[in-house]
Amino acid sequence: MKTETIVLLSSREIEKMRKAGRLAAKLLQHLESMIKPGISTLEIDEEAERWTQAHGAKSAPLGYKGYPRSICTSVNEVVCHGIPSAKQILKEGDIINIDVTPIVDGYHGDTSKTFFVGTPSPTAKKLVEVTEECLRRGIAEVKPGARIGDIGAAIQEYAESQGFSVVRNFVGHGIHRVFHTAPEIPHYGRRGTGKKLRPGMVFTIEPMINEGTWEVEMLDDGWTAVTRDRKLSAQFEHTVAVTEDGVEILTLP
Repeated sequence: MKTETIVLLSSREIEKMRKAGRLAAKLLQHLESMIKPGISTLEIDEEAERWTQAHGAKSAPLGYKGYPRSICTSVNEVVCHGIPSAKQILKEGDIINIDVTPIVDGYHGDTSKTFFVGTPSPTAKKLVEVTEECLRRGIAEVKPGARIGDIGAAIQEYAESQGFSVVRNFVGHGIHRVFHTAPEIPHYGRRGTGKKLRPGMVFTIEPMINEGTWEVEMLDDGWTAVTRDRKLSAQFEHTVAVTEDGVEILTLP
């Protein structure tokens, strides 16, 4: 990834990203109404695929490097890339991250959110609220002339101040017609380091924050990442564009 060139998008291309981003946000809103105890993650996935097709879009994850489903559903200790399954039934007190990426007119809209299933434990509630605030603080650093390290530093400072840890193994990424491209956006780091942000850069910020250790393990399916200590993990994600005077979140409904 590191050798790839960072592509600066034109205003016409950013408008296409806006359309894809809006649809992604609406898809997440639509799926939220399904999240309750007793539903399987496969049912959520099947509805996501149906809705995406009904809106004239394609699901980017489906078939991506062999990934078998249309969305990722990461429950409790799953950090990311959880595969929807008929066997995985949501239960009271779970947390679930749903990650969606519809393709609209060739452009990717990538967003995710962690939802509560019923009433969360105090720890789960705090973790999810802190993770959402981490995303907000990361986005607030984005403006022309800032550095990629500023984003990660803001996220890491806040997460660790609240007693949580930041996953190192997965990062945000450039996105446009290509699903994952340069630049990489770590969610930890030092201010004043990394590439300088320029108008037209479009990328995801998607902090994964863990209750315990930041270390993760991969399951045998080759996709599912879980916390090494099997404690909870939460994630929120937006796709953003660097503008002339700051930042625009492209994945808002």
